[in-house]
Amino acid sequence: MRLFSFATAEKRAEYLWVLRAFDSARAAYVVLLHADDVAEWIDRNGGRPQAALIEGDGQLDVPRLTGAEIGPLLDQLHQWGVLERSYDGTRAATLAEYRNRHYVYQLTQAGFQAYRAVAGVLESRLDEASLSRLVLPELLADLHALAEANRAGDAERVYRTLRRLDATLSDMAARAAHFYLSLGDMVRTTEITPESFLAHKDALLAHMRDFSMDLARFAPRLAAAIGEIEETGADDLVERAASCDERVLLSLVERQADWRARWHGLRTWFVAAAAESGESSSTEADRLREATMSAIAAVLSLLRRVTETRRGGVSRESALRHLAGWFTAAPTTDSAHALFDAVFGLGRPRHLALEHPDAELIPAARSWWEAPPLEISRTLAETGRPPTAGAPARIQRNDAGIRRLREAQLDAQRARAEAAKSLAAADVHDRVLDERETEVLLRLLDAASTAWVPVSGRVDGTTGSDSGVTLTVSEHSGSTVVRTARGLLHLNNRKLDVRQTTRARTSAGKSEARGSRA
Repeated sequence: MRLFSFATAEKRAEYLWVLRAFDSARAAYVVLLHADDVAEWIDRNGGRPQAALIEGDGQLDVPRLTGAEIGPLLDQLHQWGVLERSYDGTRAATLAEYRNRHYVYQLTQAGFQAYRAVAGVLESRLDEASLSRLVLPELLADLHALAEANRAGDAERVYRTLRRLDATLSDMAARAAHFYLSLGDMVRTTEITPESFLAHKDALLAHMRDFSMDLARFAPRLAAAIGEIEETGADDLVERAASCDERVLLSLVERQADWRARWHGLRTWFVAAAAESGESSSTEADRLREATMSAIAAVLSLLRRVTETRRGGVSRESALRHLAGWFTAAPTTDSAHALFDAVFGLGRPRHLALEHPDAELIPAARSWWEAPPLEISRTLAETGRPPTAGAPARIQRNDAGIRRLREAQLDAQRARAEAAKSLAAADVHDRVLDERETEVLLRLLDAASTAWVPVSGRVDGTTGSDSGVTLTVSEHSGSTVVRTARGLLHLNNRKLDVRQTTRARTSAGKSEARGSRA
């Protein structure tokens, strides 16, 4: 069920647009897409009529999404298992972009099925429900053609005909299930608004009656055609269909088992299977005809109820109208509340069993009349369920702010490294230190002042290289002075020596050597 999370997420419209781009690319035999490719597709196809499928009202603002905005959507779809992710270094124009490893995405097989299921619901017309009556002659013709092809040993024709028969029967079963589901909704809902039923009751009854008569007329002929096919060899039929099946990822044995199951399903539609007791069971065609007759009876019963209701009988609509009149005629508000409680019975007290936090102070055996009241949560009082922690709050990421702070931090580190290099370039006692050099010197003094012996403090380079400086505090006769931008720094019997570290000098020497060789 995690695959369908994109259909209920906060940005479900954006997710549907992104997945529609992948579906369109799949139809054009393009598998891998980058975030920029998805953004380009949305910008190019946003004005087409299928944009209304997201909301279903024909008027929808197309989201203006950039590649940077689509990136997090693709990552979330990857976490849900809808997309697969891989690296694509061919898009990199610089070394930095190559190290960033551009991601490309493609639909997983399960993710594609989940998207097609959601898209099928959005694109479906719920009022297009009918029984496929005209398909029965086509089934009979295809069965005769299948028997002829199997008798002649034409494997390719057997495969094409059997595949067409399987698709036709699957469509017939799906249409019948859709029709009876819509009919059931109509039977349940037209008691309140009978006009929507009376408007097309004649066409509905005629449609079901014609389908039932044609099914009863063609069922024996279809069963005889299937018997003719079995006389030509059902096993040979399955082997020929499996040999021409182009599903290369399945072995021959798996393809044979699949087509054998399909043929068995097609056979059970019109040929009854013998039970253990010797009596034949009903076929799918018989059950479909019985369901049609039951539906006709249900429609006629509904028609009778609708007719009686329109003549002044009692119905749910009339009962609700009388109840609304009682509420309107109530003399006081208390009378209306009493009528509400009597009709709906929603004012009964709710009893909750809770233990006091201190069981020794208030034991559980003490009567409710004697024990003090307990504080309960609103969720427990309203729903009867204890409160839960709930889902974690959504993380608000400010990538732009983080990037600005990181750049500011790197700039400060570079400036401090340059100041440290400038500080070690000459003796600190023979010149005036600027503001940044003074800051670096104070940092080194803070590190060195933790011990009485000469201590070295080190400042690392901002680039992670071996550049840095070392401060050595040594004994000196008399006082020394360091002139800084902030004033004079007096040192008693101490002298400061700032130099680059050994590794920093080694790295600098190697860099100079490389430059000279270049």
